[in-house]
Amino acid sequence: MKLTKILLIGLILIFGTNFSNAQFKTIKTKNGLISGFKSGTISIFKGIPFAAPPVGNLRWKAPQPTANWSGIRKCVDFSASPIQPTPTPFYCWSEEFIAPPKPLSEDCLYLNVWTGAKSAQEKRPVFVWIYGGGFSSGSSACPIYDGEELAKKGIVFVSINYRVGAFGFMAHPELSKEQNNTSGNYGLMDQIAALKWVKENITTFGGDPDKVTIAGQSAGSMSVNCLVASPLAKGLFHRAIAQSGGMLSNRIPTSLNDAEKMGETFQKKGNANNLSELRQKSADEILKIAQSSGLRMGVTLDGYVLPTDIVQHFKDGKHNDVPLMTGWVTGDAGLIPSQGLSAEKFRQQAVDKYGARSEEYLKLFPANTDDEAKLSQNRLSLLSFAAFSSHLWAGYNKSQSYIYQVSHVPTDKPDFPNYGAFHTSEVPYALHTLHLWKRPWQDHDLVVENLMSSYWINFIKIGNPNGKNLPEWKRYHKTDGVILNIDKETTQKPALFKKEFDLLESL
Repeated sequence: MKLTKILLIGLILIFGTNFSNAQFKTIKTKNGLISGFKSGTISIFKGIPFAAPPVGNLRWKAPQPTANWSGIRKCVDFSASPIQPTPTPFYCWSEEFIAPPKPLSEDCLYLNVWTGAKSAQEKRPVFVWIYGGGFSSGSSACPIYDGEELAKKGIVFVSINYRVGAFGFMAHPELSKEQNNTSGNYGLMDQIAALKWVKENITTFGGDPDKVTIAGQSAGSMSVNCLVASPLAKGLFHRAIAQSGGMLSNRIPTSLNDAEKMGETFQKKGNANNLSELRQKSADEILKIAQSSGLRMGVTLDGYVLPTDIVQHFKDGKHNDVPLMTGWVTGDAGLIPSQGLSAEKFRQQAVDKYGARSEEYLKLFPANTDDEAKLSQNRLSLLSFAAFSSHLWAGYNKSQSYIYQVSHVPTDKPDFPNYGAFHTSEVPYALHTLHLWKRPWQDHDLVVENLMSSYWINFIKIGNPNGKNLPEWKRYHKTDGVILNIDKETTQKPALFKKEFDLLESL
């Protein structure tokens, strides 16, 4: 019996053969053997390292290769989430949308895989999910990001962690000297390292490294936009889904010079004389400095991970041009705080900004009364946060692009305010995880969930969301501007926001 066991382990080590028993499945990755667990027909692996822990001297450096290990590494629990302020439910985001409150750690560069494949020869399409959180919070361990349901539909589902806040996005002149005149964007480099891991390892999970879809929501959506822009991510994915967020409207990321100045301010706030002293501080100390400073760090146009002019980069067709599905929820309008301008002040602002064209602007965004001005500002917030960027991106894309708007309002939760079609509310519908969100779901919710997840699955598989028994979803063209409005009744909306998009693009 002992000899048989030794021979079986030897075969796994030599051939990387999948080994199954009633509970675990063992797979050989590039760095060593891992074991996961089974849920019905789905094999699940959590907490697989894809890079070395970014601690000590590796803090604020590009992710480094993870060390090989001997024996079988047990991968059955989520890793620590990236260090961030203690996650707690707030506003419309209940516990299902929030990272577990602990563990939190700098040592967070791990990913998770759900697969229903029985062998490496199956070549199933791969879906890589990137979480949101304003680049300052988030985790792949949020309940609504569970990958089991999509895995049941033939998808190899991968969710990844990346560094956030000051740990993931601080630029600094000393860091730039260390790293070929560039710094910041470590969180984006983490995402690229995870995609490289997928390319090198996903075959052993039954996935196809030549059929990878990257997807994300909010900051995850902006990350997808960045990965499509980044020359470092070329060839690592083949389709893109961007939900509620982009980089091509007026939410342009920070220049390297401005980001470095922010890093110097951060150093001063931390009473450190240089970068070395900052690196010597504990992760909790860095987090406290970040919280007390009020500095919000994010994506930097560094000329390395990202081009210095991202809009021109897309205009010139230098981006990673792949099939695109992108859109927003109507509640995204609340993500950019309204200026709250009176009608008079709104009209004056239009004159100050647009001069002779202000009359044209005010026809589309009227402000004859304060209430009308409020509605116009709300619509501008929606366009600015997500919609206009989606329009621009689809317009620059040569590959087929599809744009949606989600108007569907989730069924009310008892004793909980109704926030409408709020930011992130579409994610459990698309990922088919409503059962993990505690609400008294109605038939119309389940219809929308089946519809959205079917569109997503079709796109992941073939680069086109259309399929049997689904309302037709036409490709987006600037000329007709057809957008799919997802609600209890899902319909195509020709020229939705077309006049607004045309005007904003011309200003």
